[in-house]
Amino acid sequence: MIHQKNLKTVEDYINSIDSKWTKLFNLIHTTIKNNIPKEFEETISYNMIGFVVPFSIYPLGYHVNPELPLPFINLGVQKNYISIYHLGLYNNKEILEWFIQSHIKEKGKKPDMGKSCIRYKNINSFPVETFTQLLKMISVESYIKDIDILKTIYNNSYQ
Repeated sequence: MIHQKNLKTVEDYINSIDSKWTKLFNLIHTTIKNNIPKEFEETISYNMIGFVVPFSIYPLGYHVNPELPLPFINLGVQKNYISIYHLGLYNNKEILEWFIQSHIKEKGKKPDMGKSCIRYKNINSFPVETFTQLLKMISVESYIKDIDILKTIYNNSYQ
């Protein structure tokens, strides 16, 4: 099921997941919750579960829409896969390359991904160890620094 806009809480989102995705979603969600730096806040963001930099830490919010907190990771159920939107990968080429190589070592193949979206279709495809390490690599402070640098480079039009 692709989620509807009326889901207001993380619990609502989790309760609405089609049973065919429950095990994989729970594995990914638990991996994120147990390993992401505690300064990131879990919420609903872009109709998915999001882990964001709260306004109390970064009051400027998301430059695309300053009324929203700065997104870091979003986790969503799509029609044919579960997607992880990891903006830390999009912002840091060295960490992206590490992630790809580590994914290959753990799972024997490159991840199915776009610029910041990683797609998983079954529980055996998700690299728990690689993703756990990835979550610990990017602090709130380093993420904000990368965002601010990119905004400067792209003259505040970075998206």
